[in-house]
Amino acid sequence: MADFILLSIDFLSGLFIFILGLGGLLVVYMYIVDIRQHKHAIRHNYPVIGRFRYLFEKQGEFFRQYFFAMDREEMPFNRAERSWVYKAAKNVDRTLAFGSTRNLDPAGTIMFMNCAFPTLEEDAVVPAAITIGEHCRTPYTTSSIFNISGMSYGAISKPAVRALSKGARIAGCWMNTGEGGLSPYHLEGKADIVFQIGTAKYGVRDENGDLSEEKLREIASHPEVKMFEIKMSQGAKPGKGGMLPGKKVTAEIALIRGIPERQDSISPNGHKDIRSVGDLLDKINQIREVTGKPVGFKAVFGSLKWFNDLLDEIERRGAESAPDFITIDSADGGTGAAPQPLMDYVGLPLKESLPLVVNLLKERQLKERIKIIASGKLITPSKVAWAIALGADFVVSARGHMFALGCIQALQCNKDTCPTGITTHNKRLQQGLNVEDKTQRVANYNKYIHYGIGLIAHSCGVSNVRQLDKSHIRIVTENGLSVALEKLYETHR
Repeated sequence: MADFILLSIDFLSGLFIFILGLGGLLVVYMYIVDIRQHKHAIRHNYPVIGRFRYLFEKQGEFFRQYFFAMDREEMPFNRAERSWVYKAAKNVDRTLAFGSTRNLDPAGTIMFMNCAFPTLEEDAVVPAAITIGEHCRTPYTTSSIFNISGMSYGAISKPAVRALSKGARIAGCWMNTGEGGLSPYHLEGKADIVFQIGTAKYGVRDENGDLSEEKLREIASHPEVKMFEIKMSQGAKPGKGGMLPGKKVTAEIALIRGIPERQDSISPNGHKDIRSVGDLLDKINQIREVTGKPVGFKAVFGSLKWFNDLLDEIERRGAESAPDFITIDSADGGTGAAPQPLMDYVGLPLKESLPLVVNLLKERQLKERIKIIASGKLITPSKVAWAIALGADFVVSARGHMFALGCIQALQCNKDTCPTGITTHNKRLQQGLNVEDKTQRVANYNKYIHYGIGLIAHSCGVSNVRQLDKSHIRIVTENGLSVALEKLYETHR
């Protein structure tokens, strides 16, 4: 036994010396490499030690998220918002103790005005169903207020699409395909589907990349597909098409989209066949005629001149030529990959664009004809109720449902390294996303959004959320005092 112990000590000491020597050689090697290179000034001026700067920079996101940032500080979604979604998705207690951590002083803070005589439970009613595309051969009627926004198969993984599809079916909401085409996994759950047509026409393109009426009919033949949405622009990257790195373009995704495998999938920054408001209306009517189903478009609003021109053209042609719906995306919308200049500086946020568009439609007597869908950072009941009060008919969210799937905001959507398996095609990482479990979480999240907006509506004295309007909200101004939302928007019209 004594010999064994001595041999073990001798071996371990030798191993230690070897590792120490190897480490020393590695340091010498890094020193030589650093001092001889001139690409990175920090590494050249501070060999070896300078490398820690990149390590700390890389780990900074992690430490800020879990150790240093307060509950209401993080961007794009703070911990308090994410925590509510996680609790709702897991169906656990969502109540808080002691007091709110939300600061009510900053300008722009919204507050719902409660009524002295809130709506009693027995007086509450379920929001009425709304029909989109009443004049279509196959209109779409739904009572779901909160729905799943566009996320392409490719941008998100197979198990993520499957869980969203099945969860949407349980929740009774619709699911948007995103611009990547219709996959078998979208149809698997038998949920209502909105098929999105991006600038590259993925899934409905011919061999030349143009819109194929034959493929449109094929997509429309699925009873699950309820509507078609032309994506004109997206909040996180207005003026830029979809971007899917080649490492995420698998053989199956390439087949669905009609593109080469393992090559970057970069959509054009605009529709080549839609260069004017007339072209847009022509395309809407073409797709509606071919499919028989409601057709609308998605856009992030900036300049409103084109929209006024569009409304003028609708008046000339008649209300039947109008889109059946418009999805208004916010400048603070999300995506898997986008250039920072576009993500940070282009387009109007929803708090400006939504009331502007709604007011213009009301002035032209088109608000009943054209339904409004609001999109962009609306992941909690208060934000959803706010959008409905401003005139939206429906709300859609992608990132809220990603949180329901387990997203931790690791900000690696574009790298195929998502640690939760949502935005990666790495089979090992996908194993952590249990479809059955996440299906129920998606359904739970949707359920408690609707429950939460009902709570807000009843506290304001109305029987359901669709009765909320701008008179039920006040907004904090620069002097720290609030003003009625209806007065604020009347002032800036």
